[in-house]
Amino acid sequence: MALGAGLALLAAGSTLVLPAQTAAAAAPKYDGDPTQYWNGVLLEMFRQAGGSQGSPGQLARSAAMMNAAIYDGESSYQNTFYTMKYKPYLSAPKYPNLGQGPDEEERIIGRTAYNILHHLYPNQTAYLDKMFLDRFGTPPTQFDIIDTEIVSTIYNNMIKARTNDGSESQRLYNLENVPGAWRPTGESGCTLSSDAVTPRWGEVKPFTMSSGSEYRPTTPGSFADYATLLASPAYAYQVEQVRLLGGRGATQRTTEQTAIATFWANDLGPDAGDPSIKGTFKPPGQLLDATIRIAKARITNKYENARLFALVSLAMADSAIGEWDVKYLTRIDLWRPVSAIHNGIDSSWQPLSAARDGSPLTPCFPAWASGHAAFAGAWAAVMKGYFGSDTMNFTVSTEDPASPQKTRTFTSFSQAAQEDADSRVYLGVHYPWDASDGLKLGDDVATRAVLPRLGPVGS
Repeated sequence: MALGAGLALLAAGSTLVLPAQTAAAAAPKYDGDPTQYWNGVLLEMFRQAGGSQGSPGQLARSAAMMNAAIYDGESSYQNTFYTMKYKPYLSAPKYPNLGQGPDEEERIIGRTAYNILHHLYPNQTAYLDKMFLDRFGTPPTQFDIIDTEIVSTIYNNMIKARTNDGSESQRLYNLENVPGAWRPTGESGCTLSSDAVTPRWGEVKPFTMSSGSEYRPTTPGSFADYATLLASPAYAYQVEQVRLLGGRGATQRTTEQTAIATFWANDLGPDAGDPSIKGTFKPPGQLLDATIRIAKARITNKYENARLFALVSLAMADSAIGEWDVKYLTRIDLWRPVSAIHNGIDSSWQPLSAARDGSPLTPCFPAWASGHAAFAGAWAAVMKGYFGSDTMNFTVSTEDPASPQKTRTFTSFSQAAQEDADSRVYLGVHYPWDASDGLKLGDDVATRAVLPRLGPVGS
């Protein structure tokens, strides 16, 4: 059977002739946990991802596909040797074996991760091949019986599950064109209705939820239409909070709040004019990076690592689907604060959020609710459920060039998640209710859909 990159071809019925080996294989370098390693590889691919490939939903989907497949591969290993403790994501078939082979877990995890990433990012094959070679000492096309035994099954299961899941929809957004309804902000890259980012993502097939609307919060303030919403004191309060705390030069935003705003941003993609300038690891990547840091300090078991990263990634992927359902598919597609404040309040106001060149930067999709907050709520709920406590001392890093701090330290998962959510108000791109509703949605997805899905066998 063809291996490595060839798995993707064989899934479509093709064959691949492997080149003859012309050089002796180098010794493998299995430094650290394999799931942590491949998530580090994934973060670099996030930095290089631009356009729709770098959208929050697409990134979260990629992480879920890779980490859930890794987890199922590891679960198959555990099932084969009668040590499986947790329910797999899709399945954990036993495979033929003559006793455990050398580095078997490492090979299952690495070859599964490689093939999923090759499928998702064919434009980054050179980097991916290098990272495989660095770890294994052989190219991904080198024959390994473990591909025949189990990796091809795990790979094909995941690809089949996500084929035609709605993630490739090209349908454009139709503007409602009434006050309060979202419209392009006029900032770079957001001038036309066709610039709206992934407007059908709320219809993508969920990984664990029954539908994208399963944990949908009520419309902001439970308002049924834009006119009633805009006439309410609750809306006026929301707008005023962002105006006072989220604008450039805002006098009521503290120095600490300014630091929080930029620390959690990480919204920059690669520079289209200069390929040497990478993007940040984006919001899902920041939380995966935090997970890597925490896991390195506390988890040595390969099975436990695989499960943790699957839980985190599945929760973020379904939170993105739930959030985009809220943003585009409810009664209120709420306009961004910059649009609201320019509408008769202060036409000169600009959000603190900025692009590389200093120009204003507002994500090109509706405000309600916050994707950052949903990711954070999902992540915190998984971490609390996995470790059995909200209390933990840990450090999170940032790659946003505007941040004066490179790391921040927290004493609980909830503290970090709340700060992440609040940062969007301080940055001037979200209202307070975007943050609170996003946090709750993410928490609901994690606690009610994801954690039970990968719970103990028999639960």
